Amino acid sequence: MITNVQQWLVEQGLPADYIEPVSLGIGIVILLTLCWLGFYIARHQVLNFVHKLVSKSANKWDDLLIQHSVFSRIAWLVPITILLVLSPVFLRQHALLLNVVEIFAKVALAIQVARSISSLLNVTNTAFQESSKEKYLPLNATIQVLKLAVYMVAIILAIATIIDKSPIYLLSGLGALTAVLLLVFQDTIKGLVASVQISANKMVAPGDWIEMPQYGADGDVLEIALNTVKVKNWDNTVTTIPTYALISESFKNWRGMTASGGRRIKRCIQIDLNSVHFCSTELLEKLLKVELLTPYLKQKHQEVEAYNAQKGEQDENNPNLRKLTNIGTFRAYITAYLKNHPKVHPEMTCMVRQLKPSETGVSLELYFFSNDTNWINYEGIQADVFDHLFAIAPLFELRLFQSPTGYDWQNALRH
Repeated sequence: MITNVQQWLVEQGLPADYIEPVSLGIGIVILLTLCWLGFYIARHQVLNFVHKLVSKSANKWDDLLIQHSVFSRIAWLVPITILLVLSPVFLRQHALLLNVVEIFAKVALAIQVARSISSLLNVTNTAFQESSKEKYLPLNATIQVLKLAVYMVAIILAIATIIDKSPIYLLSGLGALTAVLLLVFQDTIKGLVASVQISANKMVAPGDWIEMPQYGADGDVLEIALNTVKVKNWDNTVTTIPTYALISESFKNWRGMTASGGRRIKRCIQIDLNSVHFCSTELLEKLLKVELLTPYLKQKHQEVEAYNAQKGEQDENNPNLRKLTNIGTFRAYITAYLKNHPKVHPEMTCMVRQLKPSETGVSLELYFFSNDTNWINYEGIQADVFDHLFAIAPLFELRLFQSPTGYDWQNALRH
């Protein structure tokens, strides 16, 4: 080809000193033009045709090939291949330049093949994540290990091409660098081992809500990669955690709460000890009008009457007689209220217990589970329950404890 060009230049009367550089320039232009034409046809003609076929297809996996630029990366192989194949034709008489171009083409070919394989691995990962119901398989970490291996092979081939040595020659030298490689890839190795253990033990999966205060993480797991785990916090920030930290340090996973269908509510009501007393006859008559308390009060009235009948005395001031307390009756009301609440999980623990009295009064702790684990709904259920209890406590002649405020001191001065 170059010979024909040179003959044509001689026929055109070009001086002999200019024939070789001009022919070389024409050969480079023709070679680059062919590479550009090959890329244009592959990228803008063939690829557009493929896109039209994919858009008409009912399959989803072929859409992923476009989404992850598989065809676009393969298209780059066309000009590189043309450069590698045709460079001897146009640059045969310039050995040094031909050698440089061939080395460049081979290195570019190795890297572009690695990028294309990486895109195919991304397609495999995405297709698996969208179709698989098993979230615990460490495919993401495995894909990243495969990518690392592909790129390492590409780099070894590229270096072997540049130094004109067999790839086996480079691989034989890696044995002496084992310690260095272990040091360089220690996080990768630990991440791979951690991914396998996380998967085998089903410790955490994308979508789980985890808390890891030492890393500032409190939210949903977005992705479990080879080296890091991404957590989207409730303030929409993203925290990255080393993957191996999930097996070397403690964290809280709320998956069990979500799977059970019930979320725990554990909160106290502080009662002023000075407001605790025995129920008077007037108070009991008033409380009998409360439907939730009617069965309890009737049962307790029978028990109290039977006990007091054995004593043979009916004097209300007799300390030996049995009486109901307003705080005990209030505790029974809370229990009945929770058991009849439509948002309280009926099959999980539900109790009201009295804690040790302190300088803030006596605490009634409510321990139950809502049947809605959604955060917004959960907070609404919790607020509604305690709003009601705060409002109804005075009916039992109980005072809720709180530290004195300016309003309390103003009332005290007025009286």
